[in-house]
Amino acid sequence: MRRKLPSSAALVAFEAAARHGNFARAAEELSLTEGAISRQIGRLESLLSCRLFDRTGSRVKLNPVGARYAHRVRETLERLDRDTQYLTGIPDGSRSLEITAPPTFASRWLIPRLTDFNSRHPDITLNIAVRTDPFILTGSGFDAAVHFDHPAWAGMRILPLFQEQLLPVCHSSLLTREDPAIQLNSLPRIHRRQNLDAWQRYARESNIRLDNPALGVRYDLHEMAIAAAIAGQGVALVPQVYVASELRSGVLVAPWPAAKGLSKHFCLVKPAETGINETALLAFENWLQEETAG
Repeated sequence: MRRKLPSSAALVAFEAAARHGNFARAAEELSLTEGAISRQIGRLESLLSCRLFDRTGSRVKLNPVGARYAHRVRETLERLDRDTQYLTGIPDGSRSLEITAPPTFASRWLIPRLTDFNSRHPDITLNIAVRTDPFILTGSGFDAAVHFDHPAWAGMRILPLFQEQLLPVCHSSLLTREDPAIQLNSLPRIHRRQNLDAWQRYARESNIRLDNPALGVRYDLHEMAIAAAIAGQGVALVPQVYVASELRSGVLVAPWPAAKGLSKHFCLVKPAETGINETALLAFENWLQEETAG
């Protein structure tokens, strides 16, 4: 069945006219005449069998139907522009993967290690996007997700990677000679907004007294909580793998036990069906397994 699609010229003319609210300004932007803009929009309205602009004399105004359509057309044109620029930047003979991961995992664990992957596989371009929460992978445009295990991944191919454990950390300057368990109760606590009961659960598991576990500032990302801890603003309960270098250097210290009960399992999530990038994805999978084995 032949698709009923408007021409790209008509869509570009309509988007410009809708954005400016004026045919003359749209014509100036696109180096066309005002009449050419009017004709393109007339053809578009004829194809759609509806008006997109209300016309009063020589004046035009986008109507509600046109406003909704303009929003969709703008998104489509922007996506096409991004995809076109992306493809023109891929060298001949190379392969690419679209991978998504949680923000802090991407910035503190994955990206710093990619120099090794790139040196082993110079023909594979690895593009990283971030997603905080699990999502429907099929049809998302991603080849795989490195994320924590979740029921949302049902039906996908799952490769377990490692167990993430939370650990209280603070700047070394905040510690005194006082018993660490007692001092933890007096230090300002830093929370991750999506896990506000973590300190309460940690106190219960570790048998450390916290008079008011919910007290303290809240941040959206582990990255932000880590930055606050490095700045000496308090003690943060964060995944140990994200602060390994700061713990080694002594910038952050952790005289308290890790929370074994507050853990998530990270995994590589792949679509149920094999895709065209399966060979490149297998190379990334093997590399991930090596990196997480230690």
